[in-house]
Amino acid sequence: MRIVVAEDAVLLREGLLRLLTDDGHQVVAAVGDGPSLVRAVLTHRPDIAVVDVRMPPTHTDEGLRAAIGVRAQLPGTPVLVLSQYVEVSYAAELLADGSGAVGYLLKDRVARVEEFLDALDRVARGATVLDPQVVAELVAGQRRRTPLEALTPRERQLLALMAEGHSNTALARHLALSGSGVEKHIGNVFAKLGLPPDDTQHRRVLAVLAYLGL
Repeated sequence: MRIVVAEDAVLLREGLLRLLTDDGHQVVAAVGDGPSLVRAVLTHRPDIAVVDVRMPPTHTDEGLRAAIGVRAQLPGTPVLVLSQYVEVSYAAELLADGSGAVGYLLKDRVARVEEFLDALDRVARGATVLDPQVVAELVAGQRRRTPLEALTPRERQLLALMAEGHSNTALARHLALSGSGVEKHIGNVFAKLGLPPDDTQHRRVLAVLAYLGL
């Protein structure tokens, strides 16, 4: 495969070059910053780009931004991103366009040569490859769902109307419910938001605050 490598750490970049060429691949460009990555991919149209998330000048997410920029200009360009740490938000951004041919691996995975080369090949062929630790974080995030996500669409609609200050009578009119039906829905909302009866606090206000994220 023809590959562009974007990594600012010289030792790791040289290690990647050696690993890839020893496996029979052609590294058509090796760069150390985001803009150079974009130029290299647009010039060489490689089979895949291997990109470090953090590169100069701020060493935050320049590599990721460049990778996303590359795919915006050349949709579907295979990109394998390497990161020192698990950054679930970065993985989510990379996956956002839903077109596949992306990978997100921790740099430690490179040392496991067969796993790294297998991931490289799969991404180049259009697959989505995530580091097992990233998958674990994503699953854990699903388990940490907020109480609002437990609400039904109907309950969310009711809570939105409550946030607008509507009375129970108005809620019944808007939702075509009886008074007892409104009270039942409100009770379900309080229960799902973890708001038991409390004489010292107004549950209706607390529910609205939760809805507004305050």
